[in-house]
Amino acid sequence: MASNPKNLVARGYDTVADAYLGRFSSSAVRDAWLAGFVALLPGKARVLDLGCGAGVPVARQLAGLGHDVTGVDGSARQIRLARAHVPAAAFLQADMTEVELPAASFDGAAAFYSITHVPAAEQGPLLARIGSWLKPGGIFVGSFGAGKAHDWTGDWLGTEMFFSHNDEATSVALVRRAGLKPLRTETVEQDNEDARFLWILARKLDHSAGRDNPGRRGPGGPPSVSPGCGPALRPAQPPTADGHRNA
Repeated sequence: MASNPKNLVARGYDTVADAYLGRFSSSAVRDAWLAGFVALLPGKARVLDLGCGAGVPVARQLAGLGHDVTGVDGSARQIRLARAHVPAAAFLQADMTEVELPAASFDGAAAFYSITHVPAAEQGPLLARIGSWLKPGGIFVGSFGAGKAHDWTGDWLGTEMFFSHNDEATSVALVRRAGLKPLRTETVEQDNEDARFLWILARKLDHSAGRDNPGRRGPGGPPSVSPGCGPALRPAQPPTADGHRNA
């Protein structure tokens, strides 16, 4: 593993931000999971976009729907682009494993292609932080690595980059441990590269009510619930199978 992989990731995206935006700005897979997330948000929700990248399409779409969006990214270049692309949203240049945010202050949190840049051992604590930032009944959506757990550091889009993930069962368990109830889990082939991701859509349990809080469902109704993480999977293929972050 790189001596400071998160700094490596931030520097890497400073270098390839424009190339990355051109390469990965469009994805039907991401659009589908974003739509499922949006359908469960209340009106004018406070939403956290972790690994927001250049702000498009996720932060821009959420802000366009009238939501109050806060984006977090470690790359200074990505944050500059995001502020230009989505002036209605707020953006913080910060490590999402260290940023300080108010507890129980967000209706939703999204992490598109960003958790795979966090060392596997730190993903559990990160999910616990996400759980603490969500209001009771708040919604989480995120993509995780698929296949056997491993780290990878190497050349990616012309820069040195770091990826890491746990196996699928561990990722689902960590989500549950963070106080989030999975509503849907599915491993999906990516449509814009040779990669597959475990996607998880989850709701923060409302312990004060003694149950999940179905009253926060959006107009789209509840998503389908998958009994597991999909069929038997082939090992992930580094580097692209480990993930990339939101454009």
